[in-house]
Amino acid sequence: MKRVLAVTAALTSLSLVTACGGGEVRGGGGGGAGADSTFVYAFNLNVVTEWDPAVSYSNEIIAMENLYESLTFYNAETEEVEPRLATEWSTSEDGLTWTFTLRDDVTFHTGRALDAEAAKQAIERTMELAGGPAYIWDAVKKIEATDARTLVFTLDYATPLDLVASSAYAAYIYDVDAAGEGDLGEWFNEGNDAGTGPYTVDSWAPGTENELRLEAAEDYWGGWEDDQYEAVEFRVSPEVTTSWQLLQAGDVDYVERLSPQLFEQAGSTDGIQTTETPSFQNLLALFNTADGPLADVKVRQAVRLLTDVPGLTAALDGAVVEADGVVPAGLLGAGSGYVSEADVDAARDLLAEAGYDEGNPLELSLTYAQGDDDQQVFVTLLGSALAEVGGKLNAKPMQWNAQWKQATSGDRQDIFVMYWYPDYADAYSWFANIFRSSDEPFFNLTYLKDAQVDEQIDSLPVLTATDPEQAAQVYADLQDELITEQAVIEPLFVQNYQRAFADSVEGYVDNPAYPNVVFVHDLTNAG
Repeated sequence: MKRVLAVTAALTSLSLVTACGGGEVRGGGGGGAGADSTFVYAFNLNVVTEWDPAVSYSNEIIAMENLYESLTFYNAETEEVEPRLATEWSTSEDGLTWTFTLRDDVTFHTGRALDAEAAKQAIERTMELAGGPAYIWDAVKKIEATDARTLVFTLDYATPLDLVASSAYAAYIYDVDAAGEGDLGEWFNEGNDAGTGPYTVDSWAPGTENELRLEAAEDYWGGWEDDQYEAVEFRVSPEVTTSWQLLQAGDVDYVERLSPQLFEQAGSTDGIQTTETPSFQNLLALFNTADGPLADVKVRQAVRLLTDVPGLTAALDGAVVEADGVVPAGLLGAGSGYVSEADVDAARDLLAEAGYDEGNPLELSLTYAQGDDDQQVFVTLLGSALAEVGGKLNAKPMQWNAQWKQATSGDRQDIFVMYWYPDYADAYSWFANIFRSSDEPFFNLTYLKDAQVDEQIDSLPVLTATDPEQAAQVYADLQDELITEQAVIEPLFVQNYQRAFADSVEGYVDNPAYPNVVFVHDLTNAG
């Protein structure tokens, strides 16, 4: 689930998605793939929250990464930034000037040729809209297209712009002229796209099971071979048992998540293959610090003591690992010493100090993702622990759009459960989005407002570029404050990506920097 700081543009666009009845857009026709070669992805949530690539910040990444491209790409296996729309780049010694050289053979799905001016316009629009993920460009002072293929960035402060430009959000290059004289945001949110990627939107039917279909972009610069997939379909399947049945029946090709038991079964099922990859995606329980029972730090600390993270991970039997802090292992800022173990007696004492006992039992509301069995296990364990101290948990499973909309309105929950993953391979994303103050909530759903925390967060980009050791210390200090002292969050687990897909799918590699994305153009169809 995703995701930040400036809210207005994103919320406006979201309302357009909700209001419209869906659109149907035809792309550039089939590529070189064979007839009836469609890759079908079973996903447990609504796919599209926001169609505008400038402010997109949620589940639609799984489609967007097949429609749009960025200047660079992060290879999680090599831990290196690689070319995408830019073929090469360089930086000045002080890290304040970055120069990117673009490909000269790229055409947008609208027919417009990509050049440096078009790329400049796309990034500048993203920055100007200041939607959730646009903060990744905060260091940029100005952008110049010095010739048709050369893009020069001047920064206010040093930052790893090659890594920023590989972001899974807000780094997309798109045709800003796609809507002509019309409103571009509205045009996008009718189900249109203006990317350079291997696929383009064929049809979109929000709220239906077969929500989205993409077709091959005929003139894609990366080319086509006969054994590639000519289309991609995203099928909404909230229950993992249903997804598993669809995979076995050959009705879908790929399931992004199964229960541990079903994943084990998949590994020994004819016609099915599985992979398992460590991820950067963790599950977080965000505590409402602004109002309700959890506005009291003692109650938040008590809930942490009622959360048995080792027991939760054991129950999920290899599908996850304990979250030791906010930042997963493998990223600068990864924590240690934060794993929460249950202590019911200590929790009961804290609740008594806060005024909760048999005569005044603690009652909490919680929202979580409908159909997510892993989150359901956490909810069940926490509900049982609360009952031990005389409390009650009112947990409500919801579709992501509804869960997030409620949390950002006046009807707030006490605990908001969601996944987070970085926008690019850096820990800053968790802190800038979840913990930094905001006048209106977006993904900072602890509703925390702490100027000292904000100041530490704001120091991280420069420190990461200039003094990684000091950046690591700031991350440690922030986690001490947010997890241990203020108890605004409970990091639960980090997912192991356990995928199941048809034997006919060849070439699949998981990239945790682009969570749950299948880069379908990289696959071949042996079926």
